[in-house]
Amino acid sequence: MRTLYLSLCCTAMLATVPAFGLETLPQLQLANSYQQQDAVADFWISEKLDGVRAFWDGHQLRSRSGQWIKLPEPLRKQLPAFALDAELWAGRGQFQQVMQALQHSSTDVHWQTIRLMVFDAPEHPGTFTERLQFLQQELPDSTFLQLIPQQQLQSKAELEQLLKQVVSEGGEGLMLHHAKALYQSGRVGHLQKLKLVEDAEARVVAHLPGKGQFSGMLGALLVELPDGRRFKLGSGFSLDERQNPPPIGRLVTFQYRGLTHKGTPRFAVFVRERPEP
Repeated sequence: MRTLYLSLCCTAMLATVPAFGLETLPQLQLANSYQQQDAVADFWISEKLDGVRAFWDGHQLRSRSGQWIKLPEPLRKQLPAFALDAELWAGRGQFQQVMQALQHSSTDVHWQTIRLMVFDAPEHPGTFTERLQFLQQELPDSTFLQLIPQQQLQSKAELEQLLKQVVSEGGEGLMLHHAKALYQSGRVGHLQKLKLVEDAEARVVAHLPGKGQFSGMLGALLVELPDGRRFKLGSGFSLDERQNPPPIGRLVTFQYRGLTHKGTPRFAVFVRERPEP
């Protein structure tokens, strides 16, 4: 097992200021689900972090949706002059802490536990291995910017063992970057995600009324996937969430296990409302 520790120091912080101009979307590389037929040894493997995707273009930090993220000035000054693909992260199970920090962009205290976890250099022309080496050499030394540890395994058995370990410790899953792949925008096969349970996002299009014990409250959300497929999402809500459901038009995250014969998520469970910066 070979481990490459990328010690990145990137400090980008999401702002809640609504006056961000919606520029063109960052041309980010997006992952597909893990392909069983691919050789594990061809990939660098890291933990999949449950944070907020962030793109630093050398001057400004932006979210995946293209909105500017305003950072506290001491953090912004720590970022390098070259582009970074990263994740704002506060630790396992601390997604809401990241969102709270993004709502208090001018208050440094809310950012004390937030890190910008770097996993790629989008504008570097080399392979993923070469990009990792570049980041190791060129990233500034900072506690806020950290390089996500990457390792290489030799078998699917080792991969499954690592996945179980990460999940048992509260992690979300694994990411696999093909060692020889160039950075390419859009959804690609050389970047893959592996989880015990899949998750996705959908937009709320209607509130369906509850029955029985949930009478007078939310019974289910009618949600729409990016490709236009709609389905009912009725499990996983707390009593408070049923009384105050996510607004129509808002994105929600859900977990599921495979697809039905109709192509809709099987055993879908609500996880949380996904705030849009």
